[in-house]
Amino acid sequence: MIRLRSLVAVSTALVFATGPVAAQQQPAPPPSTAPSPAQTNPLPTTTAPNPVADPTKSAAPAPQQAIAPPPPARRPSARRRPTLIEKPGEPGDVDEVTLPAKPAAILSGKTKWEEAIVNLRQAFARIEADLAKAGIAPAGRPLAVFTRTDDDGFEFEAMIPVAAPPSPAPAEADGLRFGTTPSGKALRFPHKGSYESIDGTYETLTAYLDAKDIVVQDRFIEEYATDLKDGTDDNLDVNIFALVK
Repeated sequence: MIRLRSLVAVSTALVFATGPVAAQQQPAPPPSTAPSPAQTNPLPTTTAPNPVADPTKSAAPAPQQAIAPPPPARRPSARRRPTLIEKPGEPGDVDEVTLPAKPAAILSGKTKWEEAIVNLRQAFARIEADLAKAGIAPAGRPLAVFTRTDDDGFEFEAMIPVAAPPSPAPAEADGLRFGTTPSGKALRFPHKGSYESIDGTYETLTAYLDAKDIVVQDRFIEEYATDLKDGTDDNLDVNIFALVK
């Protein structure tokens, strides 16, 4: 069952000196008023040579070489949360990938289609807040696994990968639990554009599966490579995964 209306039909990102000495000394030529060619940028003579030092004046200190201050310390930038498959896909392409099983914080929920974005965002925010309270840092992009769909809405599992699950695992509180992300052979269908236009990518997915006679599991995964803001955000980047049976 492919998410949105089409989901129901099939189950829901380098740069790269002097010349040689004459054998015999020649008579000196007459003095010339032209400047010597070896003399470039002569300094003007403004004082008598070797002037007598004035005992009433102290010698000026020798100029010191300026020392450049050290560059300011650079604060380490926050590492971008990786996606399940680090190499990004291109819209219109289908990639055969192998999804790794990663530890994740999971929260189950259900929503109507028209409230999907709001409820998914709330689920992710709740997971983030609980992880912060527990001192656990997220280690991946948010995922939504669509476990059941119909004309009115869908059931889902909101997930945020972590580096490692807490040990011992805390008791399930407010529905939050720890598990792993879906893993195995999958087909990736990248979607770049608004969430309102994601049905078009699912239609491409459906047509591809039908043409190739590929059987997939009854669940689909959306990985939000960029933040899920609203339905009209044209900068949204989503990886849709269909798990192959």
